Amino acid sequence: MKKWIQKSLMAAVALVTLGFITPSHEIWDQLLDERGQKEIAGSTGTAVAAELPTTFTEVEDAPFSELAKATARDRAYEKFGSKIGPAISDEFDQVILPKIEEAIEITLVSIGDDGGRSLSISEQPAGGYSEKIFHIFDTESGKDLIRFHVRTDKRPLDGYYFNFHYHTSEDGYSRHIELGDIFWSKNTPPKWLS
Repeated sequence: MKKWIQKSLMAAVALVTLGFITPSHEIWDQLLDERGQKEIAGSTGTAVAAELPTTFTEVEDAPFSELAKATARDRAYEKFGSKIGPAISDEFDQVILPKIEEAIEITLVSIGDDGGRSLSISEQPAGGYSEKIFHIFDTESGKDLIRFHVRTDKRPLDGYYFNFHYHTSEDGYSRHIELGDIFWSKNTPPKWLS
C-alpha cells in the first residue's frame, strides 16, 4: 500500500474512532484489494466497501483542519516517545495542543478554502535532538506553510524545559512564534522518539 494512502487512512480512522482504535497494526496493510477499495466492519458486523481516500480532504464530513488537528496530537506523541510522553501529556493536552490547533486554523483561514485541497502533513517527526514535530505543506509546490517544532532548553539553576513553537512561510521561517514551555526536570531529558 502506498505510504501516503496508508497514513491518510490511519488518520481518518483515528479521527473517526476518537483514538479508540489504534491504526498502527499490520491489519491496515491487508485492507486494500486489487481495485483500491477497503472493507470496514460495520456496527452490525457486516463488511461495507468504501473508496479509500487519497487526500485528507476527500474524507467525507472531515475537513482538512479537523484531520490536521487530530494528526497534530498523534505526531506530537510519536515524537515524545514512551519516556517523555507520559510525563508531559497532561500539560501538553491542556496548554500546548489547543494553541497548535489555533495556529492550524489561523493558517488555513489565511490561505482560503481553495488552498486546503492540496495540503498534507509530514509523515515522520524528527528524532534525536532535532526540533521537527510536523509540517503542513502544499503537495503541489512542496512548500511548507507552517512548521511545528519543540526545542529542549536548559535554563541555569532551573533545569530543562521543552519550548514549543512554530514557524510560518510568511517570514521565511525565521521567527519563532511561541506556543509555550513545559518543564521537564533538572536531569537531561531522553532523546526524542525514545
